[in-house]
Amino acid sequence: MHPLEPSAEEIAAMMAVATDYVTGFVDSLAGPQVPAESPARELLLAPPPAQPGDFGELVGLYRRAAATATDTAGPGCFAYFPGGGVVSSAVAEVLSRTANRYSGSGSMATDLVAMEHGVLRWLCERFGLPARTSGGVLTTGTSTGLLAAIVTAREELLGEDFTSGTLYLTAQTHHSVAKAARIAGLPARAVRVVPTTARRRMDPAALAAMVAADRAAGLRPFLVVGTAGTTNTGAVDPLDELADLAAAEDLWFHVDAAYGGGFWLTERGRARMRGMERADSITFDAHKSLFLPYTTGVLLVADVRPLLRAHTADADYLQDLDLEASLPNFADMGAELSREYRGLRLWLPLHLHGTDAFVSALDEKLDLSSALHGELVALGLWAPEPDLTVHVFRAPGGEEVNRALLAEVNASGRTTITSTQIDGEFTLRLCVINHRTHREHVDEAVATIRRALGAVGRAAA
Repeated sequence: MHPLEPSAEEIAAMMAVATDYVTGFVDSLAGPQVPAESPARELLLAPPPAQPGDFGELVGLYRRAAATATDTAGPGCFAYFPGGGVVSSAVAEVLSRTANRYSGSGSMATDLVAMEHGVLRWLCERFGLPARTSGGVLTTGTSTGLLAAIVTAREELLGEDFTSGTLYLTAQTHHSVAKAARIAGLPARAVRVVPTTARRRMDPAALAAMVAADRAAGLRPFLVVGTAGTTNTGAVDPLDELADLAAAEDLWFHVDAAYGGGFWLTERGRARMRGMERADSITFDAHKSLFLPYTTGVLLVADVRPLLRAHTADADYLQDLDLEASLPNFADMGAELSREYRGLRLWLPLHLHGTDAFVSALDEKLDLSSALHGELVALGLWAPEPDLTVHVFRAPGGEEVNRALLAEVNASGRTTITSTQIDGEFTLRLCVINHRTHREHVDEAVATIRRALGAVGRAAA
């Protein structure tokens, strides 16, 4: 008997328990999310036993623990960038993890890598990148993709002596850029913070002046990072103007589209993010605007050769691999060497549902966002028009009132929002991005905010 090799019957029994959980969980998302009681902490911290446990009981413990986590899958979650996670992608993960194939090299899993490469080629084409030279790799998220992009730009434009290099972002740029720059070995002084316009977008004139001043001081500008949908307000930088400046100044142009990237598939998204197709590299999180499970990131490059030059490594024990194969070696496109087969989580949903289903869902989110903005303004809130689907808003009365409003909304169990700081003021934030969120859920969110305003007003009277 081999306990790590369950029989077909035992596998079927485990899958039946898992299926019951999945179907019950998805069905529960339509109802109010009632706060759950945490399991006893000693159960969660307990070391694994020497003898076998009961699968049903263990899944039951997981079910209870998951129920206490912030709900990011339900239609009423508007906090941060909620990842709904299409179920077909979760099924793809079961299949992929069961086969457990290594996909770092094209020669180790030729057909699987071809499937993944096909999705990446489609993305390059849709993003308008050069057909002959472009390429990409699926990552665990934008953070790892950013690191690969920054290392590539550093190697390509600065070489081994890069301490005098400078890169440019804004105070609205996600902190992962500065973190990746630090990991890439660049000193803190290399990161230049460019002023923004009144709409919190990078100011191209200010960027040009800073680049000129840095060159005059003997420094070496090499990278500008534009954002297609900031985390704070969803603002889209003037990407076309930044692309012009990057070309004129011989800078690597990276677009952080972690949030906004998926919207590029829509006509309105392309219009609002014009210029992204001119980027040297693009990162976006398919677990945001393509509705897939967390840790599904994408790095696309206009020319794959610099990416390969910066990351390719070899060793004697790799001599049996066909490293010159026509299929990509994803291990040569980033830091990951031990790489699971990541492609099925994109390939299966896209082929199963068709790309039009994703475009339609994204268009729906833009429609909902437009309607929501009008409703927030009608409530008498300060609510600037969003570039995409992130809304920031405030009620009159200052921080105390808005903190109370946040608590009242989230106590509803139906709508979840978060807060941020805008120009030093406490501000509420709401994002429409979940594929399960439809008009009735936006209407419910507005009704919840309206009731919360009334409750807060009565409490203050």
